[in-house]
Amino acid sequence: MRTSWRIVLVHTVTFKQARQWVPAVLAIGAFRGLSDGPWAVVVIAAAVTAVSLVGAVLGWWRFSYAPGDTAVVVTRGLLSRSVRTVPLDRVRGVEVEAPVLHRLLGLVRVRIDAAAGAVQGDEEELVVDGLPPAEADRLRTHLLARRAAGVPAEAFAADPPEEEFARLDDRWLLYAPLVGSYLAVPLAAVGALFRLVDELPRSWRPDLDRPDLSATAVVGVALLAVAVLLVVGSIVGSALVNWRFRLVRRGGSLVAVRGLLTRRHTELEIDRIRGCTVSEGLGMRLVRAARATALVTGLGDAARRGQLLPLGPRAEAWAVTGRLVEDPGPLRPHPPAARRRRLVRAVAPGAVVAVAGAVLTAAAGLWWVLALGVALAVLGVPLGLGRYAALGHVAGERTFAVRSGWLVREQAVLQRRAVVGWQVHQSFFQRRQGLATVVAAVGAGAGGYRALDVAAQDAVPFAVAASGRWAGTLAP
Repeated sequence: MRTSWRIVLVHTVTFKQARQWVPAVLAIGAFRGLSDGPWAVVVIAAAVTAVSLVGAVLGWWRFSYAPGDTAVVVTRGLLSRSVRTVPLDRVRGVEVEAPVLHRLLGLVRVRIDAAAGAVQGDEEELVVDGLPPAEADRLRTHLLARRAAGVPAEAFAADPPEEEFARLDDRWLLYAPLVGSYLAVPLAAVGALFRLVDELPRSWRPDLDRPDLSATAVVGVALLAVAVLLVVGSIVGSALVNWRFRLVRRGGSLVAVRGLLTRRHTELEIDRIRGCTVSEGLGMRLVRAARATALVTGLGDAARRGQLLPLGPRAEAWAVTGRLVEDPGPLRPHPPAARRRRLVRAVAPGAVVAVAGAVLTAAAGLWWVLALGVALAVLGVPLGLGRYAALGHVAGERTFAVRSGWLVREQAVLQRRAVVGWQVHQSFFQRRQGLATVVAAVGAGAGGYRALDVAAQDAVPFAVAASGRWAGTLAP
């Protein structure tokens, strides 16, 4: 089966196939002695567009997909042919995207997450680009339907009733300036703008006078403009990604829909969810906000596709998490030795600077180095206490939880069946203080979740309580 021919227009406009040929076209233009005038830009743009059109036509002609009863087969490539077969029982999730150009032409893009062997990075997922929405919906249903014996395929075509888990309130977008990833959006946009201006011919660049940075008013206005840009840009960036976010349950699947310009429809099987994480950045903790993410086996780009709540109040994040994994109970605090360890590690850098400053003050009168060291050492006390307060672990009947982190405090709640192995390790200083770090290896999310600096005598009992008696083999 082929995709719609309209995808050729999308790939031509976005230069999807021609990007790797742009340096060659520019090199040919330089060799032919093209000037930097407007006609040179027109000629180069026309050449790149022509190459893009030819590449898009060939790419569409040589691409095909075949969803069968047991597997989906994707064939692509012109000179180097690639045929990939993925069994349907290895499909971990399906995401349907509708970028702006796709929506104008009535097309969508389908991304298929598949744990189907050792492949490289981007090849972890199959992409079928250029399907009409109705065809994409049929493909999604075909890939994710679990067909029981004796049940006809038509039984899975009917839309099951929806149960809403979460909906993004527009007011929650105001949390975006407190999230580092959203603050990076305006910085990247400004960087791209400056790069674009730098690539323009000199005659096309705006001639702006450099401001006198020695004036205090100019510096103040510049700092205020940067602050406003970061705040507004982060809110706009969050709105573009998460606009009208909605998480619902349909039968055995979780469906998340989001996006303003690019509308994304992500579907995950609940049976493959092994746990959830609730993360709170330093700024988000000040306003009691958090983000919730599902840990799904074999899911690529889990930080985005597994999001249960991209932004929201902490209570809302825990409410969504509690509907998927059982609460194991309140966290157990770690021993006093863990607090001492974090205080020492937080205060030590400032203490070293203070000692060096004392020497430099006596030798060269550099008192400010001593003051800086003392300030760093004093600030290290609340830092160490904050790091200690973030630690915790608990094992319940069917789930367990671990928590750590200071800049970003993350608590992972995992099912017992998620654990595929345990690791207990001790550094030299941990052994001296009777501490250990316990790592639960799981086949989802980050792959491993740590309980930092637990009491050494509690490491093995915690692993046994969290997964089963087989973890008792950790005991020496």
